[in-house]
Amino acid sequence: MGEPAKRRATYEELLAVPEPLVAEIIHGVLITHPRPGAPHARAASRLGIDVGGPFDRGKGGPGGWVILDEPELHRHGDVLVPDLAGWRRERMPEIPSAAAFELPPDWACEVLSPSTAAVDRADKLPIFARERVAHVWLVDPLLFTLEVCRLDGETYRTVATWRGDAIVRAEPFDAEELELSALWAR
Repeated sequence: MGEPAKRRATYEELLAVPEPLVAEIIHGVLITHPRPGAPHARAASRLGIDVGGPFDRGKGGPGGWVILDEPELHRHGDVLVPDLAGWRRERMPEIPSAAAFELPPDWACEVLSPSTAAVDRADKLPIFARERVAHVWLVDPLLFTLEVCRLDGETYRTVATWRGDAIVRAEPFDAEELELSALWAR
């Protein structure tokens, strides 16, 4: 006799999670983790500024994107909260007024923490692939690395990994240089 079917977590359970925790539903399971530490928050904040200026606001760059911090993505029963996500304006010309987004982003970024790295890589990356998110960045503020993944069929292929103080052009934002040293809490 097989294992009994597990009950899927509900959105109401996610909403009941206490405020200081971040909550997601991944493959039907409610996952919680504490708010990120300073290195994580610094990397995500700086990256949002560095990518958002030229690509979202068009300030000194090409524009054409909507970049958001921690959007709540609802797709096929999963509720994901990437650290950053971006949509090409031609796909999302108007930002919805709802708190949650059903349109998958064109780019997602996960800033890795010791408590979230395994979930980000093993659980969320396949969901992003299923939803056809073209690019995912994995930023590790403790190892000082940026890993750029491009959707290649059903899975991601790592197209570049940089570390330290490199100045890079990372797709899909390769029209502008990104100084990695600005991301690290030093």
